[in-house]
Amino acid sequence: MSDELHVRLANRLEEIGRLAEAVEAFGAVHQLPDAVVFAFNLSLDEVVTNIISYAFPDVQEHPIEVRLRLIGDVVQAEVTDSGRPFNPIDVPAPDLDAPIDERRIGGLGIHIVREMMDALEYTREQDRNVLRLTKRVS
Repeated sequence: MSDELHVRLANRLEEIGRLAEAVEAFGAVHQLPDAVVFAFNLSLDEVVTNIISYAFPDVQEHPIEVRLRLIGDVVQAEVTDSGRPFNPIDVPAPDLDAPIDERRIGGLGIHIVREMMDALEYTREQDRNVLRLTKRVS
């Protein structure tokens, strides 16, 4: 296995299991710490679930591209889709101190992704959402 993993998914929830298996295999080959593999699996699950659930205005099949790269002591994932423009970085952090019944619905998954990763970067390129998630291995 090279220093890069590329997985092309259909926008179906059952595809997330296949992605998780590929991330686990990538982590094993590169001897990544369990905590790093867990962080990517949890974060990619959240990101891809959101894309599948909200990005596309129809029920047609749409591809979602996931690339995972090992660059020195950094792992970077790049998730690309052709859905509606959506920058998850713009989503306000949830008020975790507010009582449950007063909290705004949504945003908790993105908050978890922010907490698990060292950096997030979003761009819109050629009518595609591109989200990069970065985490140091050490």
